Amino acid sequence: MLVLAALVFGPLAAEAGSTDGAPIYSADSIANSAAGVAGFYAPNTFLSIYGQNLAHVTRAISANDISAGMLPTALTGSGVRVLINAIPMDIWYVSPTLVNILVPTLLVAGPATLQLEVDGLAGPAVAITLENTAPAFFQTDATTVLAVHLDGSVIAPTAPAHGGEMIVLFATGLGQTIPAQIPNQIAPAAAELAARADFAVLLNGSPVDASRIAYAGAAPGFAGVYQINLLLPGAIDRNPEIRIRTAERTSPAGRFLPAQ
Repeated sequence: MLVLAALVFGPLAAEAGSTDGAPIYSADSIANSAAGVAGFYAPNTFLSIYGQNLAHVTRAISANDISAGMLPTALTGSGVRVLINAIPMDIWYVSPTLVNILVPTLLVAGPATLQLEVDGLAGPAVAITLENTAPAFFQTDATTVLAVHLDGSVIAPTAPAHGGEMIVLFATGLGQTIPAQIPNQIAPAAAELAARADFAVLLNGSPVDASRIAYAGAAPGFAGVYQINLLLPGAIDRNPEIRIRTAERTSPAGRFLPAQ
């Protein structure tokens, strides 16, 4: 889990910092953490809050914050809590200008109110909208999706995927699974998407044959992360655009898979 966190959310080191006054942020300064875009919010999705005075320290989740597979709703010594519809959210990273959190799996689609507190000093209560799904790939940079070869090495321009290869992609916001994910808990085992029949992977706008999606569901040992085991077509375009689609939404355009 922490390896993926480092790839997606930055360093796992604590740094001293200071803030003054109440937290400052707005609905416009919230984004889907994986894709870095606003409006892609759903249960079991990572969100980023950007602003000022969001914390007095810089700190990321560590193994010491996790107990028996249960995730923290506050990082020790940070004084930061984030509530959504009055429910504490799991916290991944805090700093004076950025906080990363995970939307609880027990919520449902509809309007929601989000509020961040630092040492009991609350910022504004802002309105966002949750959808059933908010598909988005984790990324290694602004346009490259996070994917690995079966040996666990990261797919990159210097180590591209190849036609006919089985690869593993990582995403957030793909919706309910069977069995359902337990709130505040790391996924203990594989769990397929409940709406598996509606799920698709698109390469350069064309859906990949569903039989090539060997698995789409919770990533065991992670929280808020879904994995897609995809057998690439034998003939594949160089560095194709790749998107994922649920019944409700398609992931943002302009993301590419290093391939040849």
